[in-house]
Amino acid sequence: MTAYLTNADLVELTNWRRDLHQFPEISGAEVDTAARVVAQLRGAHPDDIITDLGGHGVAGIWHGDQTGPSVMVRCELDALPIRETNDHLPHQSRYPGLGHLCGHDGHMAIVAGLARWADRNRDKIGRLVLLFQPAEETGAGAAAVIDDPRFDDLRCDYAFALHNYPGIAIGQAAIQCGIMNCASRGVKITLQGKTAHASLPETGLSPAPAIADIIQATQHLGQAAPVTDPAFSLVTLTHIQLGEPAFGIAPGTAQVYLTLRTGHDDTMAQLFQRVTDIARTCAAHHQLTIDLSTHDIFHHCENHPEATEILQTAMAQTGLGQADFPLPMRASEDFGRFGAHSKSAMVLLGAGTSQPELHHPDYDFPDDLIGLGVDLFVGALGQVWTASDPTE
Repeated sequence: MTAYLTNADLVELTNWRRDLHQFPEISGAEVDTAARVVAQLRGAHPDDIITDLGGHGVAGIWHGDQTGPSVMVRCELDALPIRETNDHLPHQSRYPGLGHLCGHDGHMAIVAGLARWADRNRDKIGRLVLLFQPAEETGAGAAAVIDDPRFDDLRCDYAFALHNYPGIAIGQAAIQCGIMNCASRGVKITLQGKTAHASLPETGLSPAPAIADIIQATQHLGQAAPVTDPAFSLVTLTHIQLGEPAFGIAPGTAQVYLTLRTGHDDTMAQLFQRVTDIARTCAAHHQLTIDLSTHDIFHHCENHPEATEILQTAMAQTGLGQADFPLPMRASEDFGRFGAHSKSAMVLLGAGTSQPELHHPDYDFPDDLIGLGVDLFVGALGQVWTASDPTE
């Protein structure tokens, strides 16, 4: 059900969402997905379409009759490098090892539905930018879009986004003013020693003891405090590679992947420095050379008070209840970067309490959320452009 789209709209958007689901593309490779978005937007007659934004990003722009603030609504293009196991779905991913297992296909369908509403209601909108952002899953996409010279012409007074969230009942949503998502970054530690024959390991220099020391020391950096505590931090070991997969070679090289997570960017800088110091000290103690690099950097995501109030009012108008859900989330989100340029806010839209978790191989976006998401955003736009009546 939706107050702003027809049943035919919902059928078409559902089919389009399921089509996107069958052809997932990971961060930085969203070529065909972007082309499908452009084709969908053309049917909503925007005044301009910008492509290849910050990679494969797409932005549709509408100039309505209302004066006042400009608004951006953002969704994501990318899928995940996870094999989907939903064998019963007729729209299961056709690409082995790839899947829309975070619901970005559904987010795109919601924003495409908002485009249809905007096309039919130009008298109720002002300047509206609908952004289909690339590479959210790696944390690179928002930064690349903002660094694109064409973004200067896309800056808006407000920026809104949503993310579906299993564990929250359908018909409810979660939002708060302030921090919504934790900061995170990946740290890749490369250790170099010297290989040896497996019968004479003492003639080489194995990184294995250093790996053990690094793991033991960094796991103690995580604080037991809840995520709401300013002292919250978490270090997660995600991958180890030691030597070659052979029985005759004692290892000489190793890689350790750690994901660091804190509630705020400032505490992230402190945690990263501590991890760096530990890794370098362990490498020196074991006479190894070391290289460190950072990846998938997400700033904390913070909701602006005014933008939060706008979404909360829209939730009430749409009939969405405020979920009893712990915030901020441990999970990260690169939407927070837009907060440096706009009054921004993100809301979590309930995807159901029995739904598999995000990134689970059985996850599939609930299509009932398409109309609900459109209604929520239309309500928010009605708060910005006060001359329009979002209850009409």
